[in-house]
Parts: sequence; structure tokens; C-alpha cells
Amino acid sequence: MAALMLRFCCAGRRWTLSCVDGAFRQGRGPLTGSMSSRIRGQRSVAQHSFTTAQKLKKGEREWAAVVGLEIHAQISSNSKLFSGSQVHFAAPPNSLVSFFDASLPGTLPVLNRRCVEAAVMTGLALNCHINKKSLFDRKHYFYADLPAGYQITQQRLPIAVNGSLAYGVCIRSQHSQVANKTVRIKQIQLEQDSGKSLHDDLRAQTLIDLNRAGVGLLEVVLEPDMSCGEEAAMAVRELQLILQALGTSQANMADYEIQRQINELESGGEILNETRSFDYKLGCTVSMRDKEGKQDYRFMPEPNLPPLLLFDSESLPAGADPQQVINIDQLREHLPELPSQTREKLMLQYGLRPEYSFTLLNEVGLLEFFHNVMKDTKAKPHTVTNWVLNRFLGSLKQHSLAVSESPVTPSALAELLDLLDGRAISSSAAKQVFQLLWRSPGKTPAQIVSEQKLELLQDREALEQLCRATLEGHAHVVMDLKKGNPRAINKLIGLVCKAALNRADPTLIKEILERQLSS
Repeated sequence: MAALMLRFCCAGRRWTLSCVDGAFRQGRGPLTGSMSSRIRGQRSVAQHSFTTAQKLKKGEREWAAVVGLEIHAQISSNSKLFSGSQVHFAAPPNSLVSFFDASLPGTLPVLNRRCVEAAVMTGLALNCHINKKSLFDRKHYFYADLPAGYQITQQRLPIAVNGSLAYGVCIRSQHSQVANKTVRIKQIQLEQDSGKSLHDDLRAQTLIDLNRAGVGLLEVVLEPDMSCGEEAAMAVRELQLILQALGTSQANMADYEIQRQINELESGGEILNETRSFDYKLGCTVSMRDKEGKQDYRFMPEPNLPPLLLFDSESLPAGADPQQVINIDQLREHLPELPSQTREKLMLQYGLRPEYSFTLLNEVGLLEFFHNVMKDTKAKPHTVTNWVLNRFLGSLKQHSLAVSESPVTPSALAELLDLLDGRAISSSAAKQVFQLLWRSPGKTPAQIVSEQKLELLQDREALEQLCRATLEGHAHVVMDLKKGNPRAINKLIGLVCKAALNRADPTLIKEILERQLSS
């Protein structure tokens, strides 16, 4: 979730509202801190009273967002971070809770190797320095869904630090171009999740589900280097793609908040320091917990966990059991292809423009669809790209469908493009066939072409007659062409194709028209 900091600019002054270590400050100068937020909740910026802003009317203020991110991503692991309890979404409440998860006396944490490897892999993919020695700490706070009264995290010495995340943003004035951006990564740390509080307003009670308590999390802290929601969204999407490529997290994330704070401040309201959650049904954030008081987490070293030691090929002890140590270099060697590398391959292999490669990866399932079409068709990559990104993706968005829900399969689109590439149908007919494929799943393009009689006319004499009739019936367009309007020829081609019920080859029609006009 985005940690938002709004700058207020007026009359040559810049006021900075920022959150620093749980407290807030106001004044002129650069931002010095970022605000934390959970995947399921978000803290907002606190507004202190300042006279200058209150004197201005609504609409006279110009707010600039400065966005930092603190993202908690659930690690893809079969068991929890410090216990053997299973991790399973939508299991019956409190059915996946060990004695340690419930914080019963005498229970001790046992570190999950898979979670450590996931953290190292993520750090390597994000260009971080991997600390060979990291420490665990207790972060104390008291909620009903946190049985121990503290959370085990890595506050003093996290597992990875000083990385960077490169991402692309479409230039507003030229949406066909992508601007490359980079945001610094402060650190990546391991920590355990809390349970889940279910508030029942009707019965005025709160129910607790501890299935999530102790699930391993990757906390990725990004510096406040972004200036708008679009940049934050693209950075989060890039991180999401990286985590999914690594297999370290399913990375289901959401981002919303800037406009709410602007509207609140413009209306003269006050932004409270609080944890907010995103309501998917309402499409907005709702308040969860008040955070107005200064937070004192009373960090202390975790006494039940020794330092976490990692090794590289040089420092690996001789005769060490591979099951008992983690080799950073070995994990680096087995990193999968990352999104940036995939885009580079697409551009080199198919000659795609950068913005096309971004779209193919950013839309879930679209890259696989594109590859499957390419595998089954003889059409050129440029043609496939054009159809997938324009006709196919446009239809998905028009009907609010995911790629997996498309009624048009990759093989069907490949067959359609082969018909077009083999000059069996015209481009206009191909678009008509696509629309019919969308409405008639199960039918093949060849069947639709045959049923609708959309094959290209091969009778040249008949085409010459259509062209001659068009010239005679549209003398004003012919006159326009002779006066030097180059677009008039396209008008004539369109008229002939319409008369031929989209069964004429525009290239052949142009050739016939030009010959008849010159004779």
C-alpha cells in the first residue's frame, strides 16, 4: 500500500506534511521519512493546523503527492514463519493454529527455511545487499488478533538493504512512450503476520480468526521517491510481477488513498493518523484503528532466536550440510527470468516497442496468450501484436473480462490471422469474423467465413466492374482526387469494398482503380 505525503504549495511556499517514525512534522524543507501501511490497512497523513492553508479557498491550493511504499507481501510457503501450521486461504476459522501461533506458554519459534530463501531471492532480484548476519526483534503492540502482544520482525538488522526497483511509466503527453523510473529500496525484512479481526457491527462484537497469525511476510520498504499515484501503481505492479516470477509471493495487492486525502483537506477537514483498510466493494478505504497517539513499540531483541547467518560460496564452511545452511550464490544462480529480462527478449525476438512489451506483461495472462498465438500462426509478429493489444485487449476491457475469461482462444485467433495473412479474407472481413467469434464461442474462423460468405472475391472481371461502377457513381470523389487530394483514393477503395460486402482485397482494388483512372 502507498504511504502518502502531500505537499501544499502556494505563494512561493512549500509546506511538507510527512510522517517520521510514527510522529508528524510540518514545515518547509525536504521530506525526511515515510509512513508505513499494511496490505490490508493504511495509515494516512496527519494534518496539523497551519494558518496559511486555512486562509485559501477551495481550489486555490495545489497539492503534490510524495509517495513512499511499505509493502507487506505474504510469502508463498506451505507452512508459517515460525511454526509447522499449514497456510491455506479460506480455511475454517481457527483451524490452522498451532500452540505457538496461539502464544501458549513454553512454545518456541522454529524458523522456516523456505521463507528465508524467499527473502534472499527477492533481495537479489531487487538489487539489494544481502546481509550475511541478520537479527530478529520483538515489536510490541496490543490487539486482540495478536495473542503474544508482540510481533517478531527485523527492525535492527534486516536480511536485505539498499536495493532499487526499476519500473516504467507512460508519458502523459505521449502515451505511446514509456519513461524509465527507479525507486530506492531501503530494506527487506522478514516478519510474522497477525490474526484477523472480524467486526460485527450488528451484534456489537468482534470475532478473532488466528489462521493468519504467524504467516510469513516480506516487508519491502521503498523510499518516498515517487510523485503521483500512477508512479506508485506502476512500481507496485512491477514488484508484483517480480514476486510472481520468483514464486516468492502471489502478490495480490491494491492501492488507493491520494484523492481521499486531497478531498478531505480541500473541504477543511483533518487527516487523522490511523490504519485504514481497502473495501473492494465500495472502492475506497475505511478506518480501522486510531493511530493518533505516538507509537512506542518497545523494540527488543528476540531472545528465542539466534542471529540468522547466511553464506556465499567463499564463506561456506567446509563439509557443511546443504540442508542446514543457505548459500546466497546458489540462490542467485537459480533466479528465474525477471520481467525486465522478458521485455528485453520480446523486443529483440519480435521487434516490439518498449510500451508494447510493458502492456503484454502488465495484463495478467496476456503474455501467455500472445505466445500461444505466435506458436500457432504464420502471421508476422507485428500483425499478432496489433491484434492482441488492440482488437483482443480492447474487447476484454469493453466487456470487463480477464484474459482467462475470453471467449476467443489463442488457437482461434491464430487461425483467423492465418486466413488474413494468406489473403483468404480482407482485413474488414477479419474484424467481422473476430466479432462473430466473440459472440459464438466454439465456432472456428473457417466455419464463420464459410457461413457468412466472407471469402475474398477472386473474379478479377467482377472486381473491375465494381470499380468502374464506383467511379461512375461518385464523380465528385474522382474530381476531388484529380484536384490533388490524396485521401480521395482511400474513399474510393472504401466504397468498392463496401459494395463487395468486405470481400475485396484493398490492395488489388487500389491497383485496379489507379489503372482505370489513368486510362
